[in-house]
Amino acid sequence: MTTRWPVGQGKRLIIGEVGLAHEGSLGSAQSFIDLIADAGCDAVKFQTHIAEAESTPEEKFRVPLSGQDGTRYDYWTRTAFTEAQWRSLVERTHAKGIAFISSPFSEEAVDLLARVGADALKIASGEVSNLPLLERAAATGLPVILSSGMSPQAELDRAVNVLKSGGAAVSILQCTSAYPCPPEKLGLNVLAEMRERYGVPVGLSDHSGDIFAGLAAVTLGADVLEVHVCFSKDMYGPDVKASLTREQLHDLVRGVAFIDRALSNPVNKDDQAQALDPLRKLFTKSVVAGRELPAGAVLDRAALAFKKPGIGIPVSDYERLLGKRLARPVPKDHFFADGDFDH
Repeated sequence: MTTRWPVGQGKRLIIGEVGLAHEGSLGSAQSFIDLIADAGCDAVKFQTHIAEAESTPEEKFRVPLSGQDGTRYDYWTRTAFTEAQWRSLVERTHAKGIAFISSPFSEEAVDLLARVGADALKIASGEVSNLPLLERAAATGLPVILSSGMSPQAELDRAVNVLKSGGAAVSILQCTSAYPCPPEKLGLNVLAEMRERYGVPVGLSDHSGDIFAGLAAVTLGADVLEVHVCFSKDMYGPDVKASLTREQLHDLVRGVAFIDRALSNPVNKDDQAQALDPLRKLFTKSVVAGRELPAGAVLDRAALAFKKPGIGIPVSDYERLLGKRLARPVPKDHFFADGDFDH
């Protein structure tokens, strides 16, 4: 398994998803790699479409696009890269120190990605039932991330079994195929269910268009977090509303680091209180004389006051002073001590 692949080794993977937002521009694809790496993500992800191997002219558009392409087949063709171009994108990604992932949509695309040096494969939601594709992906020896956006449980069971049987290191992502996805459809509860059911690293493929779902998933123990990325919400593209901007991506990465640091440092309340004892003395209160008191005075509640700092008898112990007789006179605001009383 590649050293760029930390999943299952105690480290979380944050993936910046480009998809086809590059619109077939190699320069744009390179810029996305730079954006995602510079934000501190661990991996960049693309989609690898080979029109002839994947589609027919009968395939309809999921959402209306610009009108530039007559069919989805035309769209796949226009936005595709050559093998040499894919290799250059992998090399640029590795030069940035992060992992390269792509979703193959045909067996030919699986083979292409294996040849150009991809670090892992991502099975898109619509391909979970494509058993030949799963078998081909497992045969590469690359780690495989399985999406779950449109699959019932039985279909996921079968897909995970096929991948495991083929020897693949599997991760599975909770995903809701809605762009953008509202909070009530995120299914964060599924993370724990999938972890228990499959015994593999789990995560969230987030289409909410904001950072909150990702932060929540990380707090719940997600091993993988995938988010769509755009340069601006004003960009053209079907996934823009479900994407994070450069600024949001930076905030997400910082937030994940914050949460990781917090979760990896459990606090013992007793130890913490001991360490904060100097501060505690400043903020807590002691039992003091509420007025000037003569020798022989018997303390009642009216004789006591409770004031900072907490350097004397703690206010929580005030009841043990009630009924005690003073051995000496004390001024107002005197901090009581055990030596003040007749025994």
